[in-house]
Amino acid sequence: FHSSPQCPGLESETHFSSDTDFEDIEGKNQKQGKGKTCKKGKKGPAEKGKSGNGGGKPGGPNRMNGHHQQNGVENMMLFEVVKMGKSAMQSVVDDWIESYKHDRDIALLDLINFFIQCSGCKGVVTAEMFRHMQNSEIIRKMTEEFDEDSGDYPLTMAGPQWKKFKSSFCEFIGVLVRQCQYSIIYDEYMMDTVISLLTGLSDSQVRAFRHTSTLAAMKLMTALVNVALNLSINMDNTQRQYEAERNKIIGKRANDRLELLLQKRKELQENQDEIENMMNAIFKGVFVHRYRDAIAEIRAICIEEIGIWMKMYSDAFLNDSYLKYVGWTMHDKQGEVRLKCLTALQGLYYNKELNSKLELFTSRFKDRIVSMTLDKEYDVAVQAIKLLTLVLQSSEEVLTAEDCENVYHLVYSAHRPVAVAAGEFLYKKQEPSASNTLYYKSIIIFILHEHAAYLVDSMWDCATDLLKDWECMNSLLLEEPLNGEEPLTDRQESALIEIMLCTIRQAAECHPPVGRGTGKRVLTAKEKKTQLDDRTKITELFAVALPQLLAKYSVDAEKVTNLLQLPQYFDLEIYTTGRLEKHLDALLRQIRDIVEKHTDIDVLEACSKTYHALCNEEFTIFNRVDIARSQLIDELADKFNRLLEDFLQEGEEPDEDDAYQVLSTLKRITAFHNAHDLSRWDLFGCNYKLLKTGIENGDMPEQIVIHALQCTHYVILWQLAKVTESSSTKEDLLRLKKQMRVFCQICQHYLTNVNTAVKEQAFTILCDVLMIFSHQIMTGGRDMLEPLVYTPDSSLQSELLSFILDHVFIDQDDDNNSADGQQDDEASKIEALHKRRNLLAAFCKLIVYTVVEMNTAADIFKQYMKYYNDYGDIIKETMSKTRQIDKIQCAKTLILSLQQLFNEMIQENGYNFDRSSPTFSGIKELARRFALTFGLDQLKTREAIAMLHKDGIEFAFKEPNPQGESHPPLNLAFLDILSEFSSKLLRQDKRTVYVYLEKFMTFQMSLRREDVWLPLMSYRNSLLAGGDDDTMSVISGISSRGSTVRNKKTKPATGKRKVPEAEESSSSDSMWLNREQSMHTPVMMQTPQLTSTIMREPKRLRPDENYMGVYPMQPEHHQPPLDYNTQVTWMLAQRQQEEAARQQQERAAMNYVKLRSNLQHAIRRGTSLMEDDEEPIVEDVMMSSEGRIEDLNEGMDFDTMDIDLPPSKNRRERTELKPDFFDPASIMDESVG
Repeated sequence: FHSSPQCPGLESETHFSSDTDFEDIEGKNQKQGKGKTCKKGKKGPAEKGKSGNGGGKPGGPNRMNGHHQQNGVENMMLFEVVKMGKSAMQSVVDDWIESYKHDRDIALLDLINFFIQCSGCKGVVTAEMFRHMQNSEIIRKMTEEFDEDSGDYPLTMAGPQWKKFKSSFCEFIGVLVRQCQYSIIYDEYMMDTVISLLTGLSDSQVRAFRHTSTLAAMKLMTALVNVALNLSINMDNTQRQYEAERNKIIGKRANDRLELLLQKRKELQENQDEIENMMNAIFKGVFVHRYRDAIAEIRAICIEEIGIWMKMYSDAFLNDSYLKYVGWTMHDKQGEVRLKCLTALQGLYYNKELNSKLELFTSRFKDRIVSMTLDKEYDVAVQAIKLLTLVLQSSEEVLTAEDCENVYHLVYSAHRPVAVAAGEFLYKKQEPSASNTLYYKSIIIFILHEHAAYLVDSMWDCATDLLKDWECMNSLLLEEPLNGEEPLTDRQESALIEIMLCTIRQAAECHPPVGRGTGKRVLTAKEKKTQLDDRTKITELFAVALPQLLAKYSVDAEKVTNLLQLPQYFDLEIYTTGRLEKHLDALLRQIRDIVEKHTDIDVLEACSKTYHALCNEEFTIFNRVDIARSQLIDELADKFNRLLEDFLQEGEEPDEDDAYQVLSTLKRITAFHNAHDLSRWDLFGCNYKLLKTGIENGDMPEQIVIHALQCTHYVILWQLAKVTESSSTKEDLLRLKKQMRVFCQICQHYLTNVNTAVKEQAFTILCDVLMIFSHQIMTGGRDMLEPLVYTPDSSLQSELLSFILDHVFIDQDDDNNSADGQQDDEASKIEALHKRRNLLAAFCKLIVYTVVEMNTAADIFKQYMKYYNDYGDIIKETMSKTRQIDKIQCAKTLILSLQQLFNEMIQENGYNFDRSSPTFSGIKELARRFALTFGLDQLKTREAIAMLHKDGIEFAFKEPNPQGESHPPLNLAFLDILSEFSSKLLRQDKRTVYVYLEKFMTFQMSLRREDVWLPLMSYRNSLLAGGDDDTMSVISGISSRGSTVRNKKTKPATGKRKVPEAEESSSSDSMWLNREQSMHTPVMMQTPQLTSTIMREPKRLRPDENYMGVYPMQPEHHQPPLDYNTQVTWMLAQRQQEEAARQQQERAAMNYVKLRSNLQHAIRRGTSLMEDDEEPIVEDVMMSSEGRIEDLNEGMDFDTMDIDLPPSKNRRERTELKPDFFDPASIMDESVG
């Protein structure tokens, strides 16, 4: 398999040049070029027929030809054996070696065809081709026979039979070289032929050839590196034996042995020279071209293998001449290639003995590795952090403090593998000493009470024993510091308590914190046992220590809040089995004292949850805890009733001290009512009196009102839980119904309170109550709760909507409601925005679950553009959900929101407004965004879009001009907005809408050319244009929806479509009507009488503003809905009635229509769509080869990435073409990296 008749050797030069890392020993390798004599032992084409068994044995060619008849079968057997991967690969290779010894040409032909077939090519290299054709000619012939119908080939094929193909293929090559390493690979024939074949195939434009041959060449190189390493070891051993023998005294020296050792060393040196020539040929002929191939998989193969070479034979390969390729490729655009670079480097940095050889590389590429910790591919980021951990262990001086800080922050990453890798880096950097105390102090200084749960989770895998040393933490908190040790500061104590809580939670729950896991996984038996052991250890330690800790920090709200969470993770049975009841009593006493001392909500809720955790009926301690809890609630309830009676006495002005006592007691009761059923204390009555007095007098402190509303809300919910879970009587239902409705009225009154915090509390609770007691309450077979269903009346809906408009849709600077008054602070602004988003989400939930009328969403939808950054996701999701409930009503709500904005503009600017004004342009933009939300499947939204156009047309012509018919209707400009939805109409529906539009037009209107009539002309044009391009036809819409959608996007309306003749129109109409039964074709249906708030008076919706709702529809349309056949007849009648007039009007207006269409098209072309509102189209995101070539390996100085090999096979010419490959001066040049 030869590259030229003159020299049947390697296609690529097999000798190392003098400037490479492999020395030209004793100058024995001579340069050879075209016309020079070939290496000894090689045969020209004329000799190949004699090179088999005995060379000149008669009948050689006949044997070869005869064998070729069976060659396909034997070759298939070799390929099939490798594909199945079941047989021992060594026996397969041994059989091939026997065949090679018998006739090497035939065996090589089998091997050549094996590589061809492994590439997925169906062609076969015949003996005739092997003898007479050049390398490039054979590859060209195989390329022609390649199956181009499929892009798959064995390395990329899926399925169980191909699953192990790659590993078997690689194993075959490795075993082949290993079995041939003592003789055959030095015969200057087999390896030359194989390397020449793989080099030629790796330069092919066919991806399958290039991929397969590159993999084979790289694995071949790896096998040769292993052979070279063994040769090097043998040479060193031989040299030591020779030196030892020579150093003996003359009498004991064995001259014969010296000669044998000298001869052996010479043979080993010759073999090593041959291996070096082969490796140089593969490296120059394949690697230096393919490591920057257009295909990422091929580049990854090259980088993976060079990492193996450097690790396996570091003396020869671990230098900057080879490291530079890994460094350059770390800038690769594909994550899998960058990943291979990092894993290759990890193998090198893991061996500390190699650190000295990596110093220059580390200094040059360290910054790149640090930046890769933020890689967009998480797998790459993880491996980059692990590599930096190895660098840190090899030398701490390499990484600066800034480098370490960049990694430290990643312990808070939401992606757990990244966080865990960063946690291990932090752990190695802060290597613990003999005492965990010092380590805890260093970690405390690092964390300083910020996101401790995520820090603990990051370090859990690598520092479990350290994090579970709760005895050490407890002693740090309770015991006095030893002589010479500094005590913990207050902040450090808080941080340590939080770390302790997080470690206990992690040990007891065995899952990461919120946002870092994919859900709870099933624990193994070993993990369950560890979990139980940890809970036992936690309980035994803190059952005794917790009362002491609470006593020490009882006045510190932050510390107490965290400490009170510990009993949630106790094994409560240990209190009994371990005879720790006295410690339980001490704990209950401490909790009671904390409740009496604190009024902070977080502390009180922590106490409530602790009682809830301890009051478990499954354990014997229940009675003891229940008695303590009941005593505490009794005292609180009695105190509250007594204080309330004094507080509400008529004629007396309550002082601040009384108000504080009432508020603090109410806070405690509310916190406990959240987790405990306090129904037997009848708290509804006293809270009702408190709230009612606040309404009547108007001077109730806001915090008292807020907590009274919350407490009453809990009373209602606990009553509902009782009647739902148990068999309740009718009296219980009626009492709950009465309390719930009275409470809703109270909340409605407080919606108009002067205090914003009170209004927000009333609004939030009211939304929750309306949601809970909506028709959803009967789901799941709970029909007996039907008397509790509560539907808000129009006035309540109006007030809720007014609250949203007044308190949510405001500018950031207008919201001055933060508690500390520091609205300029960024955190306060974020918190305020978060609160407003929650308020909006609560109201939108009522819309989505049809608790309030869908038309109330119009005031929400119209804010979509103005407040897109703050609430765009909530409003868009609400649109999507309402469209799923009722497409038509949703469309009517969207057009209603546009009408409201239009009316507001009219009120502000009058009817003679400028249509190029920002206000009008903003309404048009909003309409365009609304249109995009309908998606690309026009069949699904057909009825909704038709109804939207119907309402829009009626609104535009509703108000006639007082100056007469020669002037346009007052709302005619609305048609310009409505035209944004024309592209969502099917072609036949455009004609239907056009007919409906003409019903409102007069003949004179169609002839008007003044600017004030342009909206009508534009809208008519949008309905007439695009008949051939805007949508799918009804017939083809079902079968080829996808292709039609793409045509819609790529073929803009030209506006030059001829007006269809009458017979074409009738034909299309009949086609549409014949399809109506299956397509559910929407026609211009009569609008049914609505019961929603669309018809309500403006003042009822917004008392404080002149609210403009939808104008009532024309009287002739207010009739019961027509059945389907009547609708069709109605449409047909309209068409026949208007047909003659329409044709005449169209001809008269045609020139203007064309002009307007061209203008509209020009505007369309200049406007970019906001793609986030449109349903996505799956596009081919694969880079072209040119794009990939331009993007690869940023920072390299290669002018081109052409995968063609240089035509010359002369080493000097190649060196001139690519001087940087082995030039030491450019190894780590800044311009290259």
